[in-house]
Amino acid sequence: MDRIRIRGGRPLHGEIAMSGAKNAALPLLAASLLSDQPLRLSNLPNVADIASMSGLLAELGVLVEGEGTRRTLWAKSIACHTAPYDLVRKMRASVLVLGPLLAREGRARVSLPGGCAIGTRPIDIHLGALRQLGAEITLTEGYVEAAAPGGLQGAHVTFPTISVGATENLLMAASLARGETVLANAAREPEIVDLADCLRAMGAQIDGAGSDTITVSGVDRLDGTGHTVLPDRIETGTYAMAAAITGGELFLSGARLDLMTAVAEALAGAGVLLEECDGGLLARRADGIVAGCDVVTQPYPGFPTDMQAQMMALMAVADGASQITETIFENRFMHVPELNRMGADITVQGSTAMVRGVEHLTGAPVMATDLRASVSLVLAGLAARDETVVQRVYHLDRGYDHVEAKLAACGADIARLSG
Repeated sequence: MDRIRIRGGRPLHGEIAMSGAKNAALPLLAASLLSDQPLRLSNLPNVADIASMSGLLAELGVLVEGEGTRRTLWAKSIACHTAPYDLVRKMRASVLVLGPLLAREGRARVSLPGGCAIGTRPIDIHLGALRQLGAEITLTEGYVEAAAPGGLQGAHVTFPTISVGATENLLMAASLARGETVLANAAREPEIVDLADCLRAMGAQIDGAGSDTITVSGVDRLDGTGHTVLPDRIETGTYAMAAAITGGELFLSGARLDLMTAVAEALAGAGVLLEECDGGLLARRADGIVAGCDVVTQPYPGFPTDMQAQMMALMAVADGASQITETIFENRFMHVPELNRMGADITVQGSTAMVRGVEHLTGAPVMATDLRASVSLVLAGLAARDETVVQRVYHLDRGYDHVEAKLAACGADIARLSG
């Protein structure tokens, strides 16, 4: 099993190109099921989740061509309506094939999903909303069995809680439903807007994406199109924090400040600048120190839960104390014991972590527990004295495109070790 070795203490300097957003790319790949014409996607990140979703779509009969940052997906016909456990268990985003399959084919059988163990992420919201569009759904032996023999019918759907995945699933399903669908209390993430932009280019009629109310007027069919995935705001925030935690300066090419206002504001409060430059963002400390600041994770446009672990690593070496409150996932503090092994001073009470900044961290063998926790340990290792070895980096590979190569090119002493 691969691991990553880091010898810390080196300020990072240089340029890192931002990859396409994984969280935008996955629903875009699933959207290929909605049309019998080719969907051409570019700026895809080279991460394990993209390979997993591509494999799942191929299992369903989608012709998947291309590699690297480009794919052409052609669902000329659907050969299979079952998304099997062996493929779906690798990531929770696999459930995003449910809405498109149901809308186009009138039936779908999808295994209950897997992914990171960061807390309860039930798909009940997805299923309840699809039932409101007329789907008949049962759970049998670990599978969701869904049918809409007469097709889906538009409805007014109010999500009980904000869910990015449910918003994406319903947005795709409603695009081919009869009549008008209103999605209230919808997620507002940039990735939702990116999906809506692609669906509109395919012929969907969608208004309000990016707000909490989205209106979809169903059409009979969707066409193919070409679409470029937006840059990854979570990757951008991660590398901005890498510059800050090492006391270096990084130019993040392709990054967009408008996608990450809450993160930029939190970093500014910690004394870290994100400056817009031609073609990207420049990340560095403002006055040579990082100051403690408080953060509460919230649905977009609030501070993202996917940046919480990275922020905690940064606050572990900040001047002063900070309080980090997690409101989205109940088990997303599993990185705390690992950071404490490196000398951090972090105490957890319920959904809040009190972080008292220390003068320095010390390298240690640590274990990644989920995607964002794994990269927080990499950040800590970059700042720590001596050597850090991060185990179980397959989590990291799910969402970060060649992280060790990007960091090494900017001066980090980092290497992937096999076996």
